[in-house]
Amino acid sequence: MHPSSPSRSPGQSKAAAVFRVTAGNFLEQFDFFLFGFYATQIANVFFPAASEFASLMMTFAVFGAGFLMRPLGAIILGAYIDDVGRRKGLIVTLSIMASGTILIAFVPGYATIGLLAPALVLLGRLLQGFSAGAELGGVSVYLAELASPGRKGFFTSWQSASQQVAIIVAAALGFALNQWLDTAAIAAWGWRVPFFVGCMIVPFIFMLRRNLEETQEFKARRHRPTMKEVFATLARNWTVVIAGVMLVAMTTTSFYLITVYAPTFGRTVLHLSTADSLLVTLCVGVSNFVWLPLGGALSDRIGRRPLLLGMTALAIVTAYPALSFLAHAPSFVNMLVVLLWLSFMYGMYNGAMVVALTEVMPVEVRVAGFSLAYSLATAVFGGFTPVISTALIHFTGDKAAPGIWMSFAAACALCATFALYRRRAATLTPAH
Repeated sequence: MHPSSPSRSPGQSKAAAVFRVTAGNFLEQFDFFLFGFYATQIANVFFPAASEFASLMMTFAVFGAGFLMRPLGAIILGAYIDDVGRRKGLIVTLSIMASGTILIAFVPGYATIGLLAPALVLLGRLLQGFSAGAELGGVSVYLAELASPGRKGFFTSWQSASQQVAIIVAAALGFALNQWLDTAAIAAWGWRVPFFVGCMIVPFIFMLRRNLEETQEFKARRHRPTMKEVFATLARNWTVVIAGVMLVAMTTTSFYLITVYAPTFGRTVLHLSTADSLLVTLCVGVSNFVWLPLGGALSDRIGRRPLLLGMTALAIVTAYPALSFLAHAPSFVNMLVVLLWLSFMYGMYNGAMVVALTEVMPVEVRVAGFSLAYSLATAVFGGFTPVISTALIHFTGDKAAPGIWMSFAAACALCATFALYRRRAATLTPAH
């Protein structure tokens, strides 16, 4: 039945719209997580090198390279979505994202086609990054414009919550493969199986996106900005965009630390088993899924600012000590406890942050502005969190060094919160 059918209540229609629009986020994060988790296997297949460190660094560098495309995608695709509408734009972002996923899944290894193999994997990551540059912004703005009055935080939080389902499914798939296949089989071909699963769900997500309805807020807008007008508006509001980048720093760094990098950290740094690392990551996905909507709903009741300030302060004070404790006493239980604590801070912070970022951006370039700030933060902070964490541990000898990186990102977010709420208090105060 069509979601706009009279027989459906408004609540049911909105729930269906939330599911349809967030399905693409699932695919994006599903593939990103797989790339991080199977970094060791991907390194051996596509980036053979003299040392494991060099091979892993090249793999994480390619992983990070996709994030460098995000700002470009944010401006070009974000402006396109602000012009043609949320529905049409999000179908385009899904098409580009799916192309990158399919490419990575089917590319033969270095031993088969030589340098063409890593080149094609890099191309796949660049396509994914270009698409993701506007995907998160488009989805977040769609949810914010769809939300019932006084519930923007709760509705918008499902953008991030949907990604946690991808983490849970990917971790569960990886755990199952680890039980069914031996290490050699996983290294040879088993790591591709979850990527193939991602390719198989692409048609289903396309059907969901095609049935999306445009938001009433966008339909009511009389003026659609041209690309030139988008650039001019963003240039006039460059301080807001930079502050937005710093605001997102806490989100993107902590997320990639506790999900994408965590399995590699558990195996290669703490020397825990693959099964233990996957189970911890699965639990983190569940934890994130719980805290994100709670954070969004709480921000609707008490405001965005208290949550943003409280969680960034907690991260500054506790991130490094928590990882230091884990580094000195590595075990499944300790890794679970520490990452669940980091998950709590991430979920509560991000639940408030995403909706705050939609509120601070000029309405006529809401998707482009949100996407540019988010993608720049992901490029500078989050996307390179695995490679920066790997390098920090290698050069300092301190296994807890990633905690320093997370604390730095939290300090940036704390400063941005003060700056944004001083300048834009009227804009950022949530409606109740």
